[in-house]
Amino acid sequence: MTRSHVTTHILDTAVGRPAAGVAASLWALHDGGEKRVGEGTTDGDGRIGSLGPAELEPGTYRIDFATGDYFAAAGTDTFFPSVSLTFSLTDPGQHYHVPLLLSPFAYSTYRGS
Repeated sequence: MTRSHVTTHILDTAVGRPAAGVAASLWALHDGGEKRVGEGTTDGDGRIGSLGPAELEPGTYRIDFATGDYFAAAGTDTFFPSVSLTFSLTDPGQHYHVPLLLSPFAYSTYRGS
């Protein structure tokens, strides 16, 4: 499997383990519109290594995470039924890793490697 230009990793900080089974979609945002360019579901380690194409043009992108479905499957209430992270891809020669640290009532992210 080829690693995509954008990858993600979700850790459920409330339970201290990877968040498996979270659906995510990658969107290109341009000219006032949006186009889905990839999608995937986290594996047992909470990772999606094939979220989109191997190469993307510079621009603005968004990852939408179906966090409500994840928490519902675990029987846990959540304040965030979804999480959307918008970021700028400025250097097409670099890999962009966008981790999500998640709990039912908070989340954080950062630019990973």
